[in-house]
Order: sequence, then C-alpha cells, then structure tokens
Amino acid sequence: QVQLVESGGGLIQEGGSLRLSCVASGSFTSIRLMGWYRQAPGTQRELVATITRDGNPTYADSVKGRFTISRDNAANTVALQMNSLKPADTGVYYCKAHIRRPLEVPYWGQGTQVTVSS
Repeated sequence: QVQLVESGGGLIQEGGSLRLSCVASGSFTSIRLMGWYRQAPGTQRELVATITRDGNPTYADSVKGRFTISRDNAANTVALQMNSLKPADTGVYYCKAHIRRPLEVPYWGQGTQVTVSS
C-alpha cells in the first residue's frame, strides 16, 4: 500500500507565505516525478509545479517567481514554498507522485486546503 500525505495548508492573508509538504510511504522501488496540483471550487484541477527525480522543476505561469518546488529523494518528500500569495491561489492542493513498484503508477494525496484572504 502506498500513501501520500500532505500537510501545511491553512488560512493566510494576501501577500503571506505557506509551505506545503508531502511524504510518500509504503512499499515501492522509487519515485520518478512528483508534483503539486490545485483545484478551486467549480474549476478543474490544474498543475501548479512538478519536479523530476534529478531536481528539474516546471511551474505554471501563474506561480512562476512566487512558488518553489523541492524534493528530498532519501525522505520521499516533496515541498512547495508559496510566497506572495494571492486570493487566486485559494484551493485544495494535491500532491501527486509517479511511483515505481516497479511498474509506474500515479498516486494522489488527499489534499490540503489553502485559503488566501484579501
């Protein structure tokens, strides 16, 4: 059984910062790609940022320059540092990991709520 557990969400004022963390646990060989997605009410889930095992990040245009994704392969964790938060960043943030067991399967966390007030 593989689990992804997120933490670090909450209520923050516009301009503030939050750090999200996600840890993968269970039996698996390795984790290839890890990332963060978000979903606001009434909208589709959208990509926020991803990071390869080698540490190469990609970001949605809306968060470039404000968010930083990082990972620790030894600890099976991925983090998202969010600065200069805006009300438009409000939503449920989900961690996703492409996990090899050894066949690769995508897993999702349960989500953590981020609310940015103006």
